[in-house]
Amino acid sequence: MASKEKRRIADVGTLKALAHPLRMNLYRLLCVAEVATASQLAEQVDEAVSLVSYHLRKLAEHGLIEEAEPQSRDGRERWWQPASEGVSIQDEDFRDAPEMTAARLAATRLFIEQRYDMYRAYLDQRADWGVEWHDAAYDSETLLRLTAPELAALKRELMDLLMRYHEESRAREADGDTEGRENVAFHTYGFPFRV
Repeated sequence: MASKEKRRIADVGTLKALAHPLRMNLYRLLCVAEVATASQLAEQVDEAVSLVSYHLRKLAEHGLIEEAEPQSRDGRERWWQPASEGVSIQDEDFRDAPEMTAARLAATRLFIEQRYDMYRAYLDQRADWGVEWHDAAYDSETLLRLTAPELAALKRELMDLLMRYHEESRAREADGDTEGRENVAFHTYGFPFRV
């Protein structure tokens, strides 16, 4: 059974395992699906099942995913699930050496590029979503004047709010409330800049 806590990644090996473009995509898809087979995921990423199986095993070697209870009677299928409720990567864990800092930076750039690609795909398909989703979706930029502790407090409050919505929506879905429910990506960035 997957842990309800986020897994804090604090070693370069695990970070590098996750920071592979296909692996990160598979991990993200598995988090959305909660359980899936390599065949199901391969169809979504348009890759060979053998390649997807290989990358799933690599994620499992680093404890990012784990085998799940079979969801069908086909004993040949191996089911996977995330090993935790997500991952957390803290900058403070990668400051000790230049290679650790470089690995953290490379991973962060990959994650941002993939998030950008997700948002761009939404924009390209926006006409297919309908007016209700047009009105609900948004992007914004808010320029604030904060101290580092104030930004940290804002981050905690946003994460608490997002986790509340996540838990409530999963509970409603478990109770059969699936009407109109879609996967939603919520990307936020808070960072200092100078002009």
